[in-house]
Amino acid sequence: MAALDNVKLKDVLADVASGSLQLPDFQRTWKWDDDRIRAIIATVTLDYPLGVVMTLQTGGATRFRSRTLTGARPDGDPAADLLLLDGQQRLTSLFQALWLDAPVETADARGKPIQRWYYVDIAKAVGPSADRDEAIVSVPADKVLRTDFNRTVVLDLSTTEAECAAGLFPLHFVFDAQRVNEWKKAYIKADEDRNWDLWGQFDEAVLQQVRAFQVPMIRLAASTSMDAVCAVFERVNTGGVPLNVFELLTATYAGDREYVERTGDYYQLPVVWREIKQALASKYPVLGRLESGIENGLSSIDFLQAIALVRTWERKQAGVGATVSCKRRDLLDLPLADFVRLAPRLADAFAWVGDFLERQCIVRPADLPYRTQLIPLAAVRAILDTGMDGLGAEEKIEQWYWCGVLGEMYGGSTETRFTKDVEQLVPWIGQDERAPETVTEAFFFADRLDGLTTRNSAAYKGIYALLVKQGAVDWHYTDAPLSPGRLDEYGVDVRQIFPKTWFRRGDSHGLPTSSIVNKTPLSYRAAMDMTGAPSSYLSTMIAASDMRPEWFDDVLTTHLIDPDALRENDYERFYRDRSKQLQDLVHSAMGKRTMLRDLPEGDAR
Repeated sequence: MAALDNVKLKDVLADVASGSLQLPDFQRTWKWDDDRIRAIIATVTLDYPLGVVMTLQTGGATRFRSRTLTGARPDGDPAADLLLLDGQQRLTSLFQALWLDAPVETADARGKPIQRWYYVDIAKAVGPSADRDEAIVSVPADKVLRTDFNRTVVLDLSTTEAECAAGLFPLHFVFDAQRVNEWKKAYIKADEDRNWDLWGQFDEAVLQQVRAFQVPMIRLAASTSMDAVCAVFERVNTGGVPLNVFELLTATYAGDREYVERTGDYYQLPVVWREIKQALASKYPVLGRLESGIENGLSSIDFLQAIALVRTWERKQAGVGATVSCKRRDLLDLPLADFVRLAPRLADAFAWVGDFLERQCIVRPADLPYRTQLIPLAAVRAILDTGMDGLGAEEKIEQWYWCGVLGEMYGGSTETRFTKDVEQLVPWIGQDERAPETVTEAFFFADRLDGLTTRNSAAYKGIYALLVKQGAVDWHYTDAPLSPGRLDEYGVDVRQIFPKTWFRRGDSHGLPTSSIVNKTPLSYRAAMDMTGAPSSYLSTMIAASDMRPEWFDDVLTTHLIDPDALRENDYERFYRDRSKQLQDLVHSAMGKRTMLRDLPEGDAR
């Protein structure tokens, strides 16, 4: 599968220049800073170990679109013989510094882009090896080093004579024997007595080391699978950035020769994904806000997982696959033809999901309980299509969805649940009596209400959405129940019913004060009036609403609140009554018995 040998650095850099050694397109562009480049040059001049680089022979079943290393501009469009999996930063830095006749594109210690030429101080280089780092010098693109805010020139290397006078050898033509010889003559001529002896020591201590320097290289066979390439890359790559499956597929789809031959161009997965995501997010902000980036909300990996679920479901039905799955390997094994076939179906399915969420009054990214739960939902929609449009099907989907949210079933590892939900939801919607495990195993214990205090909890967001869905009327905009389209317009958020300031004087009776029981969806305008005791702010709101007090009581009850408890500032009565009503709300959404507080063990409503 793999072979290890040592290759002369000169030959490796020549392969970079010719395009024989290229990068797979999934490799991110990486730029080392000036200090690290000087350090690696010092390493090479001392013939210290550089570390193994890893390559993949081309021509196998796993075909990646490739690109040259930064700075390489070979003639024509040569096909790569080897793809560099590990060592990009090292070889790019050495190629630019020791091979290219151009300043190196790098960065300073603060990350600011700069251009640098690299030199070695001859006198320092023939001294102790411990000082070699100090012997490597970098200068700006114009070869003039300045200080005092660029007002004072401290070193000018803009001519060969100036380089020789300073005793600084330009490293960018170290492998060009003719140029080295010409520079050597100018250097010795500048001070024959001193420089002849210095050059001999320098040639032995530095130039010969660089010319003889060898790079240990592992060559993976062309037959290496994509999954193995991915695993090897992630274990050995020194960049420290995990590989993204989407980037791998981008490179493999672009390298699909059959597609190129058929269409005359390579498949551009990022362009296709961007069009799909922009169409979805522009209509359904709950799936992501475009101004926050293309991967905000629904991600490319989410979309690929949904496709993999549908593909593996189809293969299982056809008897050619064993399981429904969307693990990393399933994504890596997703053929371009299947992606092209299924992507439009999944785009339509996620649009249906956006509509479904709106019917649940979930329309903003911050209000979405679980993004991951949308993946199997979209897959099931793609499988069943209009078979999910009947009233009975919608009821089952809603029950499954709310059991997942309120039972907090998607809080841990999700890939196994994805599989079960797809395999169990499809027949259940098709009239199978056996409900999915997400429904049968979901429980909501009443005392969970006490611990739901922030949006970090899916159930917290779920109850907030259910209060809107069941008809909550705002306390300022009282003409109609809150609707999904008005949530942003009114600045609706979770507002505290008994304000924090009230508890400085009022008694909480040891009950939680910041749980979802003491919160409800209200507009920013309503919240502005909610200061002091509820009895006090209610009087202000009733007067502003132009409603009779008993009519405003009806508004309060749409939030599952006992108006008398609120008017009397009775927090204990309010809390216990609302807990009971929220339990009933959860009970209804989950379509099952709710485990209640204050009842004997095993007793349930």
